[in-house]
Amino acid sequence: MATLLHLDSALFPQGSASREVTAAFVQTWREQHPDGQVVYRDLAAEPLPHLDAEAAAAGAAHPLRGELAAELAAADAVLIGAPMYNFSIPSTLKAWLDHAIIAGHNTGPDSPVAGTPITVVASRGGSYAAGTPRESAEFVQNYLATLLTSMFGAEVDFIVPELTLAHSKPEMAELIPLAESSRAKAFTDAAEKAKALASRLAA
Repeated sequence: MATLLHLDSALFPQGSASREVTAAFVQTWREQHPDGQVVYRDLAAEPLPHLDAEAAAAGAAHPLRGELAAELAAADAVLIGAPMYNFSIPSTLKAWLDHAIIAGHNTGPDSPVAGTPITVVASRGGSYAAGTPRESAEFVQNYLATLLTSMFGAEVDFIVPELTLAHSKPEMAELIPLAESSRAKAFTDAAEKAKALASRLAA
């Protein structure tokens, strides 16, 4: 029985592109792997405290840090909803990372997270894709890919629903068709990746 650790960090429970796509991923996961387990944390509804000196010094001996590290180590796959806020990830997700990453405990070549497939739904209001004017301001995918591979040796993959503000900003109206295409692709990618992962882990 495989375990999926699912983290959402979008502020709003309704109308969030990242939440909609992670929910679609989980739905397909459950359909394909009904015996699997889903461990869920809503980091916006129940935010973690910022890492302080006491927790940093305690490492895995700290109750919360130990719990989060154990939860991560026990996961066969991880799903993270990571919308772009102010060019970066939500502070609630950063707090989870700061607690869950414990140097000398779960990092390095012998990390219990090494090889774990981590799927990140990196939604954003505009486009930061290669060749776009804001390509150099893409700090979500670059940051998370670097962090999760270098610290854990995890297998990181991204689903990127972009231009999510096209319907609400008149100046982006001409981008609505591209936004719809990106949204449709995100849901397709979520279903395909969830199905492939469930099949792979059930084997």
